[in-house]
Amino acid sequence: MSQSAPLPLVESLLDAPLPGSGIAWLDTARLENREAFASAGLPDTRVEAWKYTALRALGQRSFANGDDQAQTRVVDAASLILPGVDGPRLVFVNGVFRADLSMLDSLPAGLTLQPLSQALHGDTEPLRFALSRHYRETGDAFARINAANAHDGVVLRVAANAKITAPVQLVFVGAAAEAALAWHARNVIELAEGAELTLIEQHVASGEQAHLATLVSDIELHQGARLHHTLLQNAAIGASLVRRSSLRLHARARATLHVLELGGALVRHDLQAELLGDGAQLDTRGVFMPHGRQHIDTQLAIRHQALNTTSSSNWRGVANDRARGVFRGAIVVAPGADGSDASLSNKNLLLSPSAEIDTKPELEIYADEVKAAHGATVGQLDERSLFYLRSRGIPQAEARALLTTAFCRAVLDDLPDETLREHLSTLLIAHLPM
Repeated sequence: MSQSAPLPLVESLLDAPLPGSGIAWLDTARLENREAFASAGLPDTRVEAWKYTALRALGQRSFANGDDQAQTRVVDAASLILPGVDGPRLVFVNGVFRADLSMLDSLPAGLTLQPLSQALHGDTEPLRFALSRHYRETGDAFARINAANAHDGVVLRVAANAKITAPVQLVFVGAAAEAALAWHARNVIELAEGAELTLIEQHVASGEQAHLATLVSDIELHQGARLHHTLLQNAAIGASLVRRSSLRLHARARATLHVLELGGALVRHDLQAELLGDGAQLDTRGVFMPHGRQHIDTQLAIRHQALNTTSSSNWRGVANDRARGVFRGAIVVAPGADGSDASLSNKNLLLSPSAEIDTKPELEIYADEVKAAHGATVGQLDERSLFYLRSRGIPQAEARALLTTAFCRAVLDDLPDETLREHLSTLLIAHLPM
């Protein structure tokens, strides 16, 4: 939507100087994406993809550009450690790579892992496809500003047939600063033919802050590649975090995602997947749990474009107080994608009269011999189960927590790392209202 008078947010983002790279195609792409953002501005609720997520309050805020003190921000390294995860680690503080917090010694054979800011000083041609993208949809405002302004992030590649056994950990820290900042990160991840990788992505807070962060990830899985991706979002309670994850799966590639959305004031995740090759498979599992005045929006879009592709999605939402959750699950089976099998389930709990969850499952089928199912529910805790637990002497608050935990843990049951699974379950319990 064109705007005659730029909102404070738009104005502050446009005031930030473009990061010059000296790479002609990249600088051109950055400029063109910025011009598209300047022309279109922010989407409003008349844009279908943003129907349930109003940006009026965010639009009235201004942010300082980046953090020139990110290298010296105090971050507790112990807070970045996950139980059972001891592989390579890349850490960014307010969008800036921190070598002192990262672990990049002795990378296993077949793994290339470096910050984008360093990769841009080498051979940039392999990055061109991802970094020169133009975002043309009405609701692509934050992807455009990310494409224009991101100067750091992750470049991760796994060589053909390499099996990376230790999980790779990517950590994005929002650290307290003297002002509210806008920072942006861009990830390019590629698994070559037959490669295998376990990836842990964290969004965490170091101190109280109300920054705006955008993150765009382009993930490519070539023939027969395997990716297990766990995303843990526990940003500061005042932060705004907008992410886009785009996955492309070629023949017989498989991606499994487990997503926990816990923190942040305004959180949006656009998760888009294209099943491009015959036999590609995608499994997504997620929990979003807003409380207080949090707003957490997940937009899942899966497109089956080849023969005998499979997708399975199981998402749970829990909202308390005056929080709002949004979930849109859209599946498209394109012409020619015969034999596809797609299923989507979204179940939600409201723990208070003022909480709200808007869920919108969508299914479009343009092929033959397809299996497809989708469904969504919004309700409250089962009173009979509560009564049963209460009759066994369990206090009401504890009974509610037990039932809610069981409801959420269903999406973690197939997480293969038992230590990590128990840790994430503990985080869920700690996040539950008491």
